[in-house]
Amino acid sequence: MSRLIDPWGRPRWLRLTTWAYIAWSLVPVLAAIVFSFNDGRSRSVWQGFSTRWWWGDPNLSVFHDPIYTNALVHSLELAALDMLIATPLGFLLAIGLSRWRGRGSGSANFLMLVPLTTPELAMAVSLLLVFTQLTIIPFTWVALGTTAQVIGQVTFSVSYVVVIVRSRLASLGPEYEEAARDLGASARQSLQHVLLPLLLPAAFASTLIVFALSIDDFVVTQYMSAGGETVTIPMLLYANARGAATTPALNAVATIMVIVTLVGVGGAYLVLRWFGHRSGEAGGEAAGQMGMDLTGME
Repeated sequence: MSRLIDPWGRPRWLRLTTWAYIAWSLVPVLAAIVFSFNDGRSRSVWQGFSTRWWWGDPNLSVFHDPIYTNALVHSLELAALDMLIATPLGFLLAIGLSRWRGRGSGSANFLMLVPLTTPELAMAVSLLLVFTQLTIIPFTWVALGTTAQVIGQVTFSVSYVVVIVRSRLASLGPEYEEAARDLGASARQSLQHVLLPLLLPAAFASTLIVFALSIDDFVVTQYMSAGGETVTIPMLLYANARGAATTPALNAVATIMVIVTLVGVGGAYLVLRWFGHRSGEAGGEAAGQMGMDLTGME
């Protein structure tokens, strides 16, 4: 009895609760992945192992059915565009907001976090009204479709990049830049040769996070879509998940999305964890080397 109420003992119930939650979360996903290799058309009755629904069936498999391939290609296209736009934009915003002092800086920092707290449905409806109801330039130039989907995804992705890069800036502090300035570097040189190399892990991790967010987004992408050419994997899953005529090819598509998302999030975590301390050491060496170079130039 004393061991059960011992506050310094092992948290057995906590461990049991943790594993129960993990099992509750993973078992349905693993079941869906397993049935993507089912030999029959059923998504609930096992009929033998097969790669029929991945590439074996010449008409209905994921990589042969144009409905699935088009959704996969369009999802990757949106993710690539989102990364190319949101990452550099959020990167520059993070640096600018961290250096902004004075009136308006607090409001700007608060507004940058609004997309993180705004319900995605509210954001999607707002963007839909902007692009379809407002007759003001430049909103009239944007039609529903790929362009609107990219704008919608960039709108909420930028905030994630800003948070990741600013957290990296906060962990670094001003010491590296100050050391470079003390050694004779200009503001541009300290930014280019010291700060930017230190922020590269955060930028790369942000890129992977943006990719995972884009490939997994449904609400904003659905509201900004226009026709079958703008259907993505999440939209396809939502439209067919409860259909009686669907095949395990749908499970295969869902498996692809799970793998891509895990690779993105896991890669971002490993980059921040593995490169973080290395970049700190490299930044100190870079500041010292810059000082030597500047001294030699003098």
